[in-house]
Amino acid sequence: MRRLLLAAAAATTAVLTLTACGTTEPATDDAKKTAEPITLTDAKGAKVELDGPAKKVVGTEWNVVESLVSLGVAPAGVADVKGYKTWNTAAPLKNDPKDIGTRGEPSTDTIASLSPDLIVATDDLKPAVVKQLRKVAPVLEVRAADASDPIGQMTKNLDLIAKATGTTQQAEKLKKDFQAKLGEGKKALADAGHAGAKYAFADGYVVSNQVTIRPYTSGSLIGAVNEKLGLKNAWSVEGDKSYGLGSTDVEGLTKLDEDVQFAYIGSDGDKNSTPFAGVLAKDSAWTSLPFVEKGNVHRLPDGIWMFGGPQSMGKYVDSVVEALKKK
Repeated sequence: MRRLLLAAAAATTAVLTLTACGTTEPATDDAKKTAEPITLTDAKGAKVELDGPAKKVVGTEWNVVESLVSLGVAPAGVADVKGYKTWNTAAPLKNDPKDIGTRGEPSTDTIASLSPDLIVATDDLKPAVVKQLRKVAPVLEVRAADASDPIGQMTKNLDLIAKATGTTQQAEKLKKDFQAKLGEGKKALADAGHAGAKYAFADGYVVSNQVTIRPYTSGSLIGAVNEKLGLKNAWSVEGDKSYGLGSTDVEGLTKLDEDVQFAYIGSDGDKNSTPFAGVLAKDSAWTSLPFVEKGNVHRLPDGIWMFGGPQSMGKYVDSVVEALKKK
């Protein structure tokens, strides 16, 4: 549930470029070739049987929704549609899906009313909820994240969803484009003199006037992308086994080297998700940090979902290159 913390805190308190790689045009050749039954094994080892490529699909988590949209599948139902539109602009919704409730507690009744061919969920969803959803339609569970291989898990999820929806050709294109984006980004940063630069990415939020900062370690998806770009992760804190996220406070930032480049993503739609430009802007503990005094703090564009897929990560690569090339 750690990756829900940022968005959940906002809901609880009621206050929390270059084009990204790939395309949202559907690769329908696979789906047209056959309507034969499809049998898949999901992340939990469950057999998922479909009559053919799923067309009416519901997504209970934003990363799987991004995969669907990127593959050219317009989801019939999405958890927290407003939140998705706020936090993920790399793969915008092309339709007007039904809001099925929150990511942690989707409405079984609402989903049932859509008569979906398939429900795509992550293993963050409570087993009791998944059990209820299986009474509505086949459920394909993917592993939400894996700190031992963040990029590999991202592409593995994309491939599994593509097989279920008959869009494997589009999945191959997305992966190829993403690898090209990484290569281009690495070269651009090296040409700008940033090869091996110390880099610390984080997000932050405010709850009950307390600031919490989450370092994205090498085990995070963004951390893995940073290293593919030739940057050195400056965090020394330990991340969790799934998302590679750590926890610290302003005092903990004093452990970062003076020459570190610090970057973060927030949302103008939620002032409590941007403490670095908000409550900390007048806090001497923050403003006196060497990298802050040197102007080495970069707010990257809103709408890049830090736990997304190839399109979000492609947009992230562009934003990092643009920010660091200015230094």
